[in-house]
Amino acid sequence: MKIFVGIFIIIAASIVAQAAKKDWWERGNFYQIYPRSFKDSDGDGIGDIKGIASMMPYLKELGMDGVWLSPIFKSPMIDFGYDISNYTDIHWEYGTLADVDNLIKVCKRLGIKLILDFVPNHTSNQHPWFLKSEANDPYYKDFYVWSPGKINNETGEREPPSNWNSLFRFTAWQWSEKRQEYYLHQCLIEQPDLNYRNPNVVKEMKNVLLFWLDRGIDGVRVDAIPYIFETQYENGTFPDEPVSGLCTDVEGTCYHNHIHTKDLVETYNLVYDWHDLFVSYTKEHGGDTRIIMTEAYTTLEKTLDFYGNPFGRVGSQVPFNFEMINYINVNSTPADYKTQIDAWINNMPKSSEFVPNWVVGNHDQHRVVNRFGINRGDAINMMVQMLPGIAVTYYGDEIVMDDLWISFNDTVDQLAINMGPDNYWAVDRDPARTPMQWDKTAMAGFSTSKKTWLPVNPNYLQGVNVKDERNKLGSHLNVFKKLVRMRKNRKVLQDGSTVTIADNNLLIIKREIDNTQLFVALNFGKQDQDFVVNDYFVPLKKLYTASVVSDNSNIRQGRFFRSTDKVKVPKDAGVVLE
Repeated sequence: MKIFVGIFIIIAASIVAQAAKKDWWERGNFYQIYPRSFKDSDGDGIGDIKGIASMMPYLKELGMDGVWLSPIFKSPMIDFGYDISNYTDIHWEYGTLADVDNLIKVCKRLGIKLILDFVPNHTSNQHPWFLKSEANDPYYKDFYVWSPGKINNETGEREPPSNWNSLFRFTAWQWSEKRQEYYLHQCLIEQPDLNYRNPNVVKEMKNVLLFWLDRGIDGVRVDAIPYIFETQYENGTFPDEPVSGLCTDVEGTCYHNHIHTKDLVETYNLVYDWHDLFVSYTKEHGGDTRIIMTEAYTTLEKTLDFYGNPFGRVGSQVPFNFEMINYINVNSTPADYKTQIDAWINNMPKSSEFVPNWVVGNHDQHRVVNRFGINRGDAINMMVQMLPGIAVTYYGDEIVMDDLWISFNDTVDQLAINMGPDNYWAVDRDPARTPMQWDKTAMAGFSTSKKTWLPVNPNYLQGVNVKDERNKLGSHLNVFKKLVRMRKNRKVLQDGSTVTIADNNLLIIKREIDNTQLFVALNFGKQDQDFVVNDYFVPLKKLYTASVVSDNSNIRQGRFFRSTDKVKVPKDAGVVLE
């Protein structure tokens, strides 16, 4: 049985201040759903849209402002929906357009905004656009990135036009016997890259966005945005990229410096154009702001550029902040956490229209506790909820789900399969995509099927499930809900300044506004440690505190005490003081 290590939440006895009026997304809590794994409504072992709709009240209970779904569109499912064969239809395993329309109605009734995944870099090779492009249809001929390749002077054989590598290993160029040319695929062979230098592609993808806006969605999360554009010379050739010098012991995984296939300036202009489209749509049709979220595993500087440029262009309201994902792990020190928090806050644009965001988990990463520390789920949730701006939660992190070991033979993630049995685990995304754990009934209440698309983590029987945690004082779920309520109802958390301090094993966060202060102390050490407020700050007044403690052996709540100086922070846990 996993140990649920303690976390303290200390609530002020003073009256809660009302937060200033913000646009709905600016201090939002967003929840990511991986549709195959959230809730199965028809007993086939695969999550679906009706299942998602049935569980929307749970997201309301959590206090979520918005939900975004990984792709639900028609797809051959080689990459589980990120290979789209029709952007305006729904994959049959998930349901129908009518089911989506009903989900939109449910979300609107509950006051939850619905964000859909938008995958613009590539389509499936079964998309009609690609089939027509491969057949040299005049309109679609240049919808994708094609090249006849080049002749090797030594062998006399035809070979790819450049040395570009796919993100999924091996060359990024695939030969088409039908067209007698190579096409570019920065992801899987079955995911050919669209050619955004063709204005008709730009137009068609804007039409896709308009189609979903007309149906009532509230925004999109844009997938793999850095790879939209590639360098192509006027004569139709593609330049080689320099080798980075970073190689692994796996054949075909030496890396390049992606100066021609990533982060080109045209990419940012395209996002700015999509933002303008959303603004125009809202002006014309009314309603609340429609937003753009962007996924970019790139440098901090390049990620921040998605906010906008110095010339007044605006892009993504939520350029996902992956600094914690990229640079923090179980061995990180409080100073490492401070570095990543401060880097984002200090370098993002200073205009009030831009707000920070915090992402610690998603469908492409191992679970939070498997990366940050097996007993630190509550502490990490505390950090995310107490920082300024937008908080993003991956499904199940609120109940502290963890990875399930999956053998190579049972792995379905193509990225992991491509790495082979000796190396698959490091990149396997299946362990963090297992079914949501709702209760102690068969298959954790996810499905009535005897077999689910990925196995259910058996620890749902030890209490890691929504129903058990809902009924347990001090559980991960109830800690999470209390944090969200604090975040929504405290002006200091909505609008307060932020100062971070790293000292010994403590990461300390101070939020302050007017005559209100809030302190967060997280202990990443191996022993309990005292947090002495007066060692770091001058408190404005005495601290009246109430604690909540949760661990594997007991639950204690309502232990009131006064503290003007010292609070003990358990190892792997956190304290909030008001």
